[in-house]
Amino acid sequence: MSSLMAFSSREEIEAAQLEKLRSLISKILPKNRFYRQKFGADFQVDSLAEFSRDAPFTFKTEIVEDQKKHPLYGSNLTYDLACYSRFNQTSGTTGSPLRWLDTNESWSALLHCWNEVFTAADVSTHATIFFAFSFGPFLGFWTAFESATRRGNLCIPGGGLSSEGRLRAIWDNQASVVCCTPTYAIRLGETAQKMDLPDSPVRTIIVAGEAGGSIPGVRGRIESLWPGAHVFDHH
Repeated sequence: MSSLMAFSSREEIEAAQLEKLRSLISKILPKNRFYRQKFGADFQVDSLAEFSRDAPFTFKTEIVEDQKKHPLYGSNLTYDLACYSRFNQTSGTTGSPLRWLDTNESWSALLHCWNEVFTAADVSTHATIFFAFSFGPFLGFWTAFESATRRGNLCIPGGGLSSEGRLRAIWDNQASVVCCTPTYAIRLGETAQKMDLPDSPVRTIIVAGEAGGSIPGVRGRIESLWPGAHVFDHH
């Protein structure tokens, strides 16, 4: 059950959000040089509306530039470096890669987010899930994979395999769920049509990392290539 179901009104939801936001800011400002300079050491939040009106936006380019000025990880760190246990970075297709560190606590929150997606997609903890990703330093599929293992799913990594190799692994292991990007779901489906494969075991395709999974035409194309499967888009 989603934690959102515990609230009976919009007012209760907003009160809880405000409490969490205040707690977050109280943790960040004393030690995080990036946000202390950006917000000011005495920044207060009286309401969500006030925060939306007064808090400055943070753009990716700001954090990238901050990491150049303060290598390796920038001044946007709230804890000592020894407290961080996870490293990821962006692809760098639009410039320098953005490095990102997570603590065990923040990583666990990301895993919870993916668990909500699996639950919304009605993925049983007994399902076998295939992850058609490269397993490089990009964030997305790591959290998906680890969240699924924490749920108890049998998880099959597809890093380092060709599209044909991934399809054979899906069929050989009778994976009923596939996680990938929308464009790669189409690529895999088109490749599967060229191979001599029996009926697909896949019943659920969860897509993320690109726009498309919530566009009817794209979703319809994916489902036409994967007969019997339904597409769910990560929020």
